[in-house]
Amino acid sequence: MKKNNNNVAPKNTPPAGGDLGVKGGISFLYSWRWFGPNDRITLNQVRQAGASGVVNALHQITVGDVWSVEKILERKKMIEAAGLKWVVVESLPVSEDIKKKSGNYLQHIENYKISLRNLAQCGIDTVCYNFMPILDWSRTNLKHYFDDGTYTSGFHLHIFAAFDIFMLKRSNAKADYKPEVLQQAEAYFRSLNDEQKKELQDTILYGLPGSMETYTPEAFKEMLKSYEGIDRTKLKSHLSFFLNQIVPVAEEVGVKMAIHPDDPPWNLLGLPRVVSTCNDLKEITEMIPSPSNGVTLCTGSLGVGHFNDLTKIAAEMAPHIHFVHLRNVIRDEGLNFQEDTFFEGDVDMIGVVKELVKEGKRRYAETGKPWILPVRPDHGHQILDDVGKENYPGYSLYGRMKNLAEIKGLTLGVVSMMNS
Repeated sequence: MKKNNNNVAPKNTPPAGGDLGVKGGISFLYSWRWFGPNDRITLNQVRQAGASGVVNALHQITVGDVWSVEKILERKKMIEAAGLKWVVVESLPVSEDIKKKSGNYLQHIENYKISLRNLAQCGIDTVCYNFMPILDWSRTNLKHYFDDGTYTSGFHLHIFAAFDIFMLKRSNAKADYKPEVLQQAEAYFRSLNDEQKKELQDTILYGLPGSMETYTPEAFKEMLKSYEGIDRTKLKSHLSFFLNQIVPVAEEVGVKMAIHPDDPPWNLLGLPRVVSTCNDLKEITEMIPSPSNGVTLCTGSLGVGHFNDLTKIAAEMAPHIHFVHLRNVIRDEGLNFQEDTFFEGDVDMIGVVKELVKEGKRRYAETGKPWILPVRPDHGHQILDDVGKENYPGYSLYGRMKNLAEIKGLTLGVVSMMNS
């Protein structure tokens, strides 16, 4: 057989779907988050890594503006030319104005509706989004040296407190931390030189995924001020307003909205977080009951909370799950955590996948249709040739390729076991 030496897929490449076929009522659609043409990792490499689906967003479009059909199709054709399929948008960002219900929030909501209609017109039907104020995720170390010689990320509360109290100098920040954390924070801050302080600041103030830029301290302080008076109750009411505007449109055009949990799942910097527990997720899906109002099950984001049982959450939220991120973590009751290897952390990955397969069987029995579930490896360790190269934090090539192989093995094994 003649080899295909081009960087694009042969024309007879089948469309991406459930990679292992429908077994037990569920077909996992193995996917990969790709950050677009500026990503160091190419689509050809994504395909070689074993993915058939791409999770992507139009990061070049200003948050709050419309995603046009033209721009969506341009990106979609680029992905399909590589023999892949754009299966999930991650994310169609929710503007800070919408979260605060201020400024141009009504126009941004109308633009969001147009973008959803345009995505549906282009055949893309799953949208992951979050409702975290200002920061999409928070870490205190993006290059933690792991015990096997790889690099991963982590969070230590006393280091975060050191930034909050002594560098950001947020008003009344000390009231948010226990005495022992305050003591550790001060000692840690005193140990830092100027270069280390700058590195910590840049780590905590990372902007949106897909960007290597950070907020300036001045801009960040202004954004914090704009959230004054918004507590958990008010932020939840703003989320409810947004969903009641958006979900009817999503349902009309056949788009599934999948809210992403907070990372980490607790309040930070005086900012409320409202997507942190199983009860939060249940409340959100009840704000407007609809097959289009669902969740992203992220085992890492929820898993760093010692109070979250991921197997239980997977079981209870299964009817509302539209998208899955699988990664493992270790955590403690002091709100410290670190990303771990796939099978060796505190999250029972086997238990989680068992619950997803059970849900697939239930849906198939109820509808006669298989559940095609997009799943992707989340943050990967920096390993092998990734080390020393610039990556979006957590989004390495070889680390995620390893995780994707582990996900495939786990899901195939669980499906086979539960069918025997």
